[in-house]
Amino acid sequence: MHAVEIRDVEKCFGAHRVLRGVSLSVAEGEAFVLLGPNGAGKTTLIRIVATLLRQDSGVVRVLGYDTRREAQEVRRRIGVVTHNPLLYEELTARENLTFYARAYGVPLERIEELLDRVELEERADEPVSTFSRGMKQRLSIARALLHSPEVLLLDEPTTGLDIKGRRDFYALLGNLLEEGVTLLMTTHHTEEAERLCSRGAVLRSGRVVAQGELSELKASVESLEDAYLQMTGEEGEG
Repeated sequence: MHAVEIRDVEKCFGAHRVLRGVSLSVAEGEAFVLLGPNGAGKTTLIRIVATLLRQDSGVVRVLGYDTRREAQEVRRRIGVVTHNPLLYEELTARENLTFYARAYGVPLERIEELLDRVELEERADEPVSTFSRGMKQRLSIARALLHSPEVLLLDEPTTGLDIKGRRDFYALLGNLLEEGVTLLMTTHHTEEAERLCSRGAVLRSGRVVAQGELSELKASVESLEDAYLQMTGEEGEG
């Protein structure tokens, strides 16, 4: 059984087709990356897998559960981390986790375990507003892990992190991978993807234009970036 299975997924916002027949699969215990420039459809696809959006057509299954017909079962088995930590800034780290633990029906003892795991136990009773970007992202991982998900979805999770923050974040993800958690992440930085993932897919304009081993995809990503620069005349990232 695949951890995530996506077949012929289409999604439109008005007249704009964001996803155009996307198909891919992620094995259990695998780290899989969605690569591509901004606007390629990566975030929309992650939101559909997370049951935050409904596709117009096609099928998405997480651990065998259909995201449209069995959304509650899917939510019990996934954790979600985005570039926006989505934390209550005025609350402490412990208070944030307590709020979510009660919402999930998770024993409060789990909070102390996770605070220790993300190395925030010494700052647990300080307001999140005093935390660095890296600390907030580590706390968002703790929140996502409260209910022990089998699949972790990460949408541009290292945006805004400094070098140390990225290193610490990827070390934490590496530990989760060793424990058998499946990771599906988005990024447009191939060098970041290579730290963790062995396989991935390249999206462009809502289509999968290449997928397979990362070593084979690098050329595809570079050619997409070159094409983007030629079309726009820009020197920055797409």
